[in-house]
Amino acid sequence: MAALRHAYLNDNAFDALPKDFFDGLDSLEEICLDNNPLNKTAGGWEIPPALAASSPQLQSLRLTNCSLVGGIPAFLGGMTGLQMLTLSYNSLTGPIPATFAGSGLQKLWLNNQLGEAKLSGTLDVLAGMADLQQAWLHGNQFTGPIPDAISNCKQLVDLKLNNNDLVGLVPPGLTALPLLRDVKLDNNNLVGPAPALKSGNLTSSHNGFCAVKPEDKCAPEVMALLQFQAEAGYPVKLTSSWSGNDPCKGWLGVTCSQGKVSVLNLPSSGLNGTISKSLGDLSALSDIRLDSNHLTGHVPDSLTGLKLLKKLDLGMNDLNGPLPAFRPDVNVILTGNPNFNTKTSPGGSAPKDAPHSPTTPGAPGSQGQGAASPGQRNKKSKILLATTIPVAIGVVALLSLGAVVLFCKKNGSSVQPQATSSVVVHPRNSSGPDNLVKIVMTSNDSFGATSSGTSSRDSDIHMIEARNFVISVQVLRCATKNFAPDNVLGRGGFGVVYKGVLHDGTMIAVKRMESSVISNKALDEFQAEIAILTKVRHRNLVSIMGYGIEGNERLLVYEHMSNGALSKHLFHWKQHELEPLSWKKRLNIALDVARGMEYLHTLAQQCYIHRDLKSANILLGDDFRAKVSDFGLLKSAPDGNFSVATRLAGTFGYLAPEYAGMKYFDLFYPA
Repeated sequence: MAALRHAYLNDNAFDALPKDFFDGLDSLEEICLDNNPLNKTAGGWEIPPALAASSPQLQSLRLTNCSLVGGIPAFLGGMTGLQMLTLSYNSLTGPIPATFAGSGLQKLWLNNQLGEAKLSGTLDVLAGMADLQQAWLHGNQFTGPIPDAISNCKQLVDLKLNNNDLVGLVPPGLTALPLLRDVKLDNNNLVGPAPALKSGNLTSSHNGFCAVKPEDKCAPEVMALLQFQAEAGYPVKLTSSWSGNDPCKGWLGVTCSQGKVSVLNLPSSGLNGTISKSLGDLSALSDIRLDSNHLTGHVPDSLTGLKLLKKLDLGMNDLNGPLPAFRPDVNVILTGNPNFNTKTSPGGSAPKDAPHSPTTPGAPGSQGQGAASPGQRNKKSKILLATTIPVAIGVVALLSLGAVVLFCKKNGSSVQPQATSSVVVHPRNSSGPDNLVKIVMTSNDSFGATSSGTSSRDSDIHMIEARNFVISVQVLRCATKNFAPDNVLGRGGFGVVYKGVLHDGTMIAVKRMESSVISNKALDEFQAEIAILTKVRHRNLVSIMGYGIEGNERLLVYEHMSNGALSKHLFHWKQHELEPLSWKKRLNIALDVARGMEYLHTLAQQCYIHRDLKSANILLGDDFRAKVSDFGLLKSAPDGNFSVATRLAGTFGYLAPEYAGMKYFDLFYPA
């Protein structure tokens, strides 16, 4: 039927669509298959690429309620003649393809997808659809703000965005569109002043607007915080909490004093983008904590005008300088910003906890006391190791002797448990430069010993440095609905991980050790993970929030990573109906993991080697930024009185190369 131009097959009971249905229909101008259960019993069907041969003749493609599955094909955006596309009431998932930005579509219906996973992603593509007149996108899972550039859609008459997960301020350019007459924005997470049309119908109920009536105004502090949220990329943690016209009433991370915002406490909150200069309008701010995020750009000059500011913690971000001139009594923390130029503006002084200028030999570095820049550190370590290995052996002897004395002291008195030192020896590649041996000294928390010399785990575990990390097991039972099967996030070698929600709405992940696997090895890893995670902190390492112990219960509580393990997105994305990771996301994930490993292996004040680095132990947040998890195998311990050995533990193939190649090293004391 090569000459077929118009095909109306809608509102029937056709239940099968041959795979070659569109083959040869190169003259099609309009086809309608609405309301047919096509291939429904076989799991639905996807729009075949053969339809692309109908371009540029095809003007109208109507496939509403006909059992479509999968994503919207990108080739539809490149069909130059297509003016009407209706794909409502199907089971489509994923984003609107970027190719739609240059299309000539006038009517686009994607509303009310029926699957549990619906259409998602941002609406940025709408800004490039200059001919668009009617857009029905309601009843999906679209996220992010309404794009400011939607003002380019001068022909837009009808826009339905209700029942999505949109956030942020409604751009003024939307309501200024000359032909716009019907707008629905209900049931989103939109904030700021409620919009209004000069003529026509606009509904926007069930959002977080701070001013609902046109004559109402939002509080200045609210607008300042909303602008900060916008420039920080609308982090998921804040979009549902920051609503209304009073930031002192339950806004996450906001503390007030005498009705004014005094503390902004948002570490590890998924902040992206830049620090807004609007924070300078919060005149009562005394403490700003934005560490361990993904903030970029400069520190705004407006913050120097905050007369009550005492502390500004911007550590563990990607900021760069120069630093504005803060008062000398302001504690500015910039550790962990590797590209930051610490030179200050005229009249300013270097931050108290910031890295010193790399031109100052031997100055304390950004990663801990006495740490030099990476280039200096590598050069210096080569010189020292080449000339002072005998001295290092003497240090090993001294540390081992100290450990013996400490052990004897603990068994003979009621002294509190102390941290013991251990030495991990890592050979350099024999073919590498100088064929040197790298000796890394680490500290491993001891959990104490009873007078009989046996471990007393149930009591001694509370003696570690993380005393304030203890969380009631009952609280965790309530958060996970008594460890309900529906809340299972994954399973590992030592237990099950559950999703939980604390009373304040904070999402958590709870690792529960199964009683059947409780052994000395499992308890060692449980203790090691607590000891290490309470010492190290980096935006690319999963943060521990606490732990719980009761009887045989051993629980570790972490920040919740909404997109789960990287392995799911690499190997099981079809099974979970996920979109394949883009190359940009893959690159960002690789860089995030590298940053986390660099910190653990070389930049932390105490260095550790991760011995189980695999995709199942790399977790992804809302923005697909990666964090490394599972630190139970990081701990290394002395073996014997006169030698130091590191057991080859972990998953073979996922170890650091220099660690996996290590045999056994004996370091003898001098006579």
